[in-house]
Amino acid sequence: MEEGTSKSPRHSAGTVTAPAVPATALSAAAVSLAVAAGASRCDYGDADPFQWDTREDCEVRQILDRIGDKWSLLVIALLDLNTLRFTELRREIDGISQRMLTVTLRQLERDGLVKRTVHPVVPPRVEYQLTPMGRTLHTTINALVVWTEEHQNQIAAAREEYDRRAAEAAEAL
Repeated sequence: MEEGTSKSPRHSAGTVTAPAVPATALSAAAVSLAVAAGASRCDYGDADPFQWDTREDCEVRQILDRIGDKWSLLVIALLDLNTLRFTELRREIDGISQRMLTVTLRQLERDGLVKRTVHPVVPPRVEYQLTPMGRTLHTTINALVVWTEEHQNQIAAAREEYDRRAAEAAEAL
């Protein structure tokens, strides 16, 4: 597979190369990512489309993948107002395996979003809570949820329209 090509089975579009312009229009980081990805240099204004580079070695992409997965989102939402034990989290998150919850909590702890506290009692009691940085992430996630709730009817209507057009196109063939 070509470097910079999406490995997602849902992604079917090819790589798009923008017209070349002076390199001074982009930040140094954007230029290095663009050149590494094989793209031409062009003026994106204040936006940096390469900040979400899909290559596996892109740290921003790795963080977005981590905090954007469904298990991390649920853990962050549950820990927003409460400190919870592992078993409480597992009980609240329908469908998550013990292993997946363990992996998710370890990754969130490693990223500084969740704090793990082990109480020296028998049997050991382990609790999880959001760190201050994790709380700021919850605020951001909550804004996305609010946006989704406000636009869900428009999205449903757009999906219905798209499906109708696709069905008509299929019938025309």
